Amino acid sequence: MPADEPTILATSGGLRFGSRTRFEFAPLLRYALELSGATGRPRLCVLDTAGGDQRWFQAFFAEAGEAAGVSVGFLNVFPMPNVEDPTAYLLDHDAVWVGGGSVANLLALWRLHGYDAALTAAWRAGVVLAGVSAGSICWHVGGTTDSFGPDLRPVTDGLAFVPYSNGVHYDSESQRRPLYQRLIGEGALPDGFATDDGAGLLYRSVTMVEAVSEMAGKGAYSVRRQGSQAVEERLEVRLLPGSSR
Repeated sequence: MPADEPTILATSGGLRFGSRTRFEFAPLLRYALELSGATGRPRLCVLDTAGGDQRWFQAFFAEAGEAAGVSVGFLNVFPMPNVEDPTAYLLDHDAVWVGGGSVANLLALWRLHGYDAALTAAWRAGVVLAGVSAGSICWHVGGTTDSFGPDLRPVTDGLAFVPYSNGVHYDSESQRRPLYQRLIGEGALPDGFATDDGAGLLYRSVTMVEAVSEMAGKGAYSVRRQGSQAVEERLEVRLLPGSSR
């Protein structure tokens, strides 16, 4: 059951350690499924390209899905694409979750295998697109990344489904905030939005309509260029049901 309009939930969260399973679905991931309007047992497609399609991680993710009553499928590129028609596969799901890792590798491999076009079709059809870290930046024009090494660098060739830049892990990695602001101030990245760990941004079509969080006190921010400087504004954040306080 597709969402009423193209929908993206871009986050710095979504999974947490479980009590009986390695991971469990945290409120941000659950919210992505809720946004799809799915009834019965939701169908979630996971793309772990940024992490290298690690089967151990996928096993834990599938286990967490089973505990949450969610059918989890995977769209892989390693060692080869695991489905013949990625567009049809994505359209057969209610939501997509993209994991963290190397956003630079993710973008290159998606374009190589045509997953960028498949995701575009899914987004336009109302399949909810969501993810964490690399899985947040990818929907934007660009952001900051450790894809190239421990010193963060800009990535500027995102899918640009929304016309903004994106900052992730804004409160937990010391290089993130100053570099993101500098890049916007210099004009290397367009104006955008950033999230602390545990926060997310909801886009309807190309408009950011709500900031949400699965952890009390976590922030989301608008960062815009003013002259040669960046101006940051903390946004109102809605705490999702089931969040930690």
